[in-house]
Amino acid sequence: MDTRQAARRTLILGGARSGKSTFAERMLAETADQRTVTYAATAPRYPGDPEWAERIARHQAQRPGGWRTVETGDEPAALAELFRSAEGPVLADCLTLWLTSAMDTVSAWDEGIWASGSAPRELGELTRGLIAAYESCPGPVVAVSNELGFGLVPPDPGTRRFRDELGRLNQAFAAAADAVWLVVAGLPLRLK
Repeated sequence: MDTRQAARRTLILGGARSGKSTFAERMLAETADQRTVTYAATAPRYPGDPEWAERIARHQAQRPGGWRTVETGDEPAALAELFRSAEGPVLADCLTLWLTSAMDTVSAWDEGIWASGSAPRELGELTRGLIAAYESCPGPVVAVSNELGFGLVPPDPGTRRFRDELGRLNQAFAAAADAVWLVVAGLPLRLK
């Protein structure tokens, strides 16, 4: 059996430039009907940032031509809706950017709002909704996320909160996944 074949729910973790997106794309390209793959691009657009625009363009160029791309980066609830309504395989790249957008949406970076309890509650609702949608996705779904827990402790509360929330999100996705992979230096290691 090809161990790279996509399970019904797959999570692929890795650091920046680890090869996780390429591995995820190859996994679906090798196993899915190319006409039905939906690529959920979670990257928000940052007008005036040419380096970010070039990163997005590079990702777009490496996808198979027949894949349908849906940009969900500006609205966190859009990814959950896409999971629930998918008619074929879905590749969500990546949960890290989804979390950034979700934290922006609920003002989770603001210490006062976070301390008030509204941001943690709203972020929790978005996260639980996303995980439930991932679990109920009717077709194969591959989610990609960064593993930030190997690095230094961030110097400010907002960035530490982001790192911690991403760790919790990754754990929840891993628990819901049928298969979990870690990609390091382009080399995939099956964890589950």
